[in-house]
Amino acid sequence: MDQLRGERRQTTEGTRTIIREPDRTIIREGGQTVIRHSEVDRFRYGARDVRHERRGRDNVTIVVRPDGGRVVTVVDENGFLLRRSRIMPDGREIIIIDNRPHGAGFRRGSGFGGFFVNLAPPVIRMPRERYIVEYERASPEIIYETLIAEPIDRIERAYSLDEIRYTAPLRDRMPRIDLNTVTFDTGSWELTPDQVERLAAIAEGLNRVIERNPREVFLIEGHTDAIGSVEDNLSLSDRRAESVAIALTQQFNVPAENLTTQGYGEQYLKIPTQAPERANRRVTVRRITPLLTGQAQEAPR
Repeated sequence: MDQLRGERRQTTEGTRTIIREPDRTIIREGGQTVIRHSEVDRFRYGARDVRHERRGRDNVTIVVRPDGGRVVTVVDENGFLLRRSRIMPDGREIIIIDNRPHGAGFRRGSGFGGFFVNLAPPVIRMPRERYIVEYERASPEIIYETLIAEPIDRIERAYSLDEIRYTAPLRDRMPRIDLNTVTFDTGSWELTPDQVERLAAIAEGLNRVIERNPREVFLIEGHTDAIGSVEDNLSLSDRRAESVAIALTQQFNVPAENLTTQGYGEQYLKIPTQAPERANRRVTVRRITPLLTGQAQEAPR
């Protein structure tokens, strides 16, 4: 973190403050602070080739896998994701995320404030231990059932990935798994070998769900305790989520394109304390496919 602090550069654009790290951008606007980073580098693992193209005003990255399959990511001129798809070796395309406007109410936002959706918190009518699953005590079947669970409240429409990332009441419509066997040292986002081994059960569940439906998308969320600055904690948490996603792909062959990551810093403490607390330096996983599609259940293709 000391090195990252030294590499940060801060600028102001109107009412927006932008803090740039070498591989991440922190934005403060309208009382909200968020962090963004490109996920394309995470897709490069094991790639045979990586190509970049300009199509009109959009930027396209094509990651070619050893079997000839391709992961295609399209972002607009501001770096916002428009589309992510997997093209199989036989030419068949599987659309994983489609953020292009497609119907009334769907939006990508106007500035970062446009990504926050005004929603009431969901009403939780299920046992709390099934809504927030503690990974350490969960059986493989409970993990799988949580990863395919329906939303606990009504989904009004299809939401963009950024709306999901930045709107807690929307994310909270899906059950989650707290990976409480994976916590981090203060100021660190590194996983120890024994912690990587403990990801085997969640990886098995993720692969099982993706095999059932290759369009599934899972959000990996990173968190910190309350020690440190907002900027440090956002950066740390975002890197922790990415570390888990990388381990799931490199060690357990979970397709990288079916995972998306986001850091939330100290916003959602598991243990409500301002003191150092290892349990707050954690990662959670939840399925977000129904939020992206506006449907309760995606049929396998």
